[in-house]
Amino acid sequence: MTGIKALISGAGVAGPALAYWLARYGAQVTVVESASARRTGGQLIDIRGCGRDVIARAGLTEAVRAARTVADGLSFVDERGRRQASVRADGFGGDGPVTEIEILRGALVEILHEATGNSVEYVFGDRIGALDDRHDGVHVTLEKSEPRRFDVVIGADGLHSGVRDLAFGADGARLRHLDHYLSFWTAQNMLGLRDWTEVYSEPGRTIGARAVDGNTRLMAFLSFRSAPFRYDPGDTTALKAVVRSRAAGMRWYADELIAQLDDAPDFYFDACSQVALPHWSSGRIGLVGDAAFCASPLSGHGTTIALVGAYVLAGELAGADGDIAAGLRAYEDRLRPWITRIQRFGQANGKTMTPRTSAGIAFRRGVVALQERLPIGELLLREQIRMSNGFALPDYTGHERARS
Repeated sequence: MTGIKALISGAGVAGPALAYWLARYGAQVTVVESASARRTGGQLIDIRGCGRDVIARAGLTEAVRAARTVADGLSFVDERGRRQASVRADGFGGDGPVTEIEILRGALVEILHEATGNSVEYVFGDRIGALDDRHDGVHVTLEKSEPRRFDVVIGADGLHSGVRDLAFGADGARLRHLDHYLSFWTAQNMLGLRDWTEVYSEPGRTIGARAVDGNTRLMAFLSFRSAPFRYDPGDTTALKAVVRSRAAGMRWYADELIAQLDDAPDFYFDACSQVALPHWSSGRIGLVGDAAFCASPLSGHGTTIALVGAYVLAGELAGADGDIAAGLRAYEDRLRPWITRIQRFGQANGKTMTPRTSAGIAFRRGVVALQERLPIGELLLREQIRMSNGFALPDYTGHERARS
């Protein structure tokens, strides 16, 4: 890919991961990010199955393991905090309900940025305003910087992708709402949790907390079932009011966790949605990660498919002998069947995370209790584990012409 100029929109996980592989294959890579600086906050994310293999091929396993948040397991509790069913992280090959590698999103982003810092140009505080795919490349209008031309432009800018809107039209997103909303925020560890997660559910809503930062803090979360409703993603005050109203009257430690919303520096709220596009590219413009195939947090595979998607996209572009459009099509042809499988899993998994009824909560408790008993647990999770490891990573080492 020597001489190929690539522009990536989005400096989260998928963007820097893609930048790493493209630079490794010899491309000149620029990443543009609308935020004024690298985003260091964010919730806990999982790296499963094939995602761990990508991290290993990038030579980042040691760094990721050193930065991960230790996770011994998870318990479902009743309103008095009594643990009713638990599952540990040291079973199921690291791909069970609690994964072997759980890491704060900001920590993974920092690792990826450090891995690309000397070979990739980062432009913060700017965004793509227009794209014009011509015979000589994609002419890009940036909101603040001078216009530039690139051989390929990739949107890695998340669920609400601006590049996707420019390439396919605002109505082309095809967001599939999964009748769930999810919020995260940091809180004091008043529960005294140590390397553990506790989850409490009432019909249609779930609240929980996970020990982070050496057990000094909690990553609290609330999920609730709801039909779609309109909200302004930039109005944090209004969104915190939504979280308070949806958690009102919940027992356990709900009041104590909700009371810390205003002091949380990294509050997050969004709908659990999936992206279902007929194509992931148009000409020399493509998409990766949540922008292309968001499976929603309910899938438990968002980070994994972002890492794998970036690896495959870079490899197929490198192997396309300069035919960018062909490389983008090959990437989609190779990856889409696995992504479709994970999206279907995400659609079903919401029923487990936030059951609608007391009977559903009891059923989940019984299933989790069975998972503690091997080999019953392995049988119950067999399909999920196969799915996490169900994509055979191609070998693209032959394209590493730029490596010294």
